[in-house]
Amino acid sequence: MVSVKNTPIDFYTVEKLIKESGIKNIGKATIRELVRLVNMIESETGEKFIRMEMGVPGLQPSEIGINAEIDALKRGVASKYPMIEGINDLKNEFARFLKLFMNINIKPQCCIPTVGSMQGGFAAFLMMSNVWKDRKTTLFIDPGFPVQKQQHEVMKIPYETFDVYNYRGEKLIEKLESYLSKGNISSIVYSNPNNPSWICFTEKELKIIGEMANKYDVVVIEDLAYFAMDFRKDMSVPGQPPYQPTVANYTDNYILLISSSKAFSYAGQRIGVIAVSDKLFERTFPDMVPVFGTDKFGYALIYKVIYSLSAGVSHSVQYGLAAILKAVNDGLYNFVSDVRQYGERAKAMKKAFVDNGFYIVYDRDENEPLADGFYFTFAYPNFTADQLLEKLLYYGISAISLTITGSERTDGLRACVSQVMPEQIPVLYERLKTFNLHHS
Repeated sequence: MVSVKNTPIDFYTVEKLIKESGIKNIGKATIRELVRLVNMIESETGEKFIRMEMGVPGLQPSEIGINAEIDALKRGVASKYPMIEGINDLKNEFARFLKLFMNINIKPQCCIPTVGSMQGGFAAFLMMSNVWKDRKTTLFIDPGFPVQKQQHEVMKIPYETFDVYNYRGEKLIEKLESYLSKGNISSIVYSNPNNPSWICFTEKELKIIGEMANKYDVVVIEDLAYFAMDFRKDMSVPGQPPYQPTVANYTDNYILLISSSKAFSYAGQRIGVIAVSDKLFERTFPDMVPVFGTDKFGYALIYKVIYSLSAGVSHSVQYGLAAILKAVNDGLYNFVSDVRQYGERAKAMKKAFVDNGFYIVYDRDENEPLADGFYFTFAYPNFTADQLLEKLLYYGISAISLTITGSERTDGLRACVSQVMPEQIPVLYERLKTFNLHHS
């Protein structure tokens, strides 16, 4: 490795702005801190970065939703508080969506809109930390979305975590047993497809998780932010398999977090849905009474927890998402075909990295090559994640470190493909080529 200062982005400017940012360790910086730093570098140098640090949709939202929102606003909904439990149109279409695209049955009353899955997760974590007085710890099957742990820290909810990559398939049984047998776990959290690694659990693994949830009576919080985006399968046809895989096929102890941000490119409107199994929704837990004044799970979730976080999800956006879901359910709008281009970008970007001396960190689902999707992970020989993340800033490339996601891979970074336009991929290739020339 050589000391190089003739980098694509002015070396001294980047060095100065890193110091001025106040970030002591770039590798431990939050996603929003990195966004701020890269914005500063772009502003001062006039150079455009290859932005891979934040999972922002890179596609236009559906006109169906926009027009439905406009119509709702013209009807005067902006002056009215929405019901906390959500409007009926949205609840009914969402329950129908779950049946058509996951092949599971959940009553509309158990589907509650939230201000994005961020609020949905916060509500679920707060809820589960008060279900049992002697079981308050969350188990994260990592790597995972860093903000979910930040939410735990803000609420002072204890959590435990392990990197699942070395415990795929049958190995997952013993690993889960080692945590659940201690008797302190209230819930299990994971994303599928996974942020940041893009691994996707197999049916065998989901069955294991569901059976463990039944054995130890813990609740699985399944984050489906990237719904139907395992592009190795076509999950776009309503009512026809293959369906979005889910633990709901193997247990009634589940909460689903489903976002409109990525699958429907509706991130700016901040709406998601939290869906609770019918049986869990109706269950009673005596330990909740001192905190919530009720022992009914579903009632406490809506009228005690979610109501404490917001006086309802924006009225007009509920009509917008309801209209999108109706078009999807009726087979008039194929949302998967819209987002499939993320997989095409990932394939081209991975090639640019591998061609220039990098390697893919998480690369397989058991024995199957990993899908190309919204995220991928990469590393460079003889660099730690912290070193590589900081060094790439001088080459106009931004990402995040896997070390903030619960990953045990201290060499890797996460790349999000959504903000990298196809015309930028040759620029990425040249910058990676220069990096490799300087450091090989």
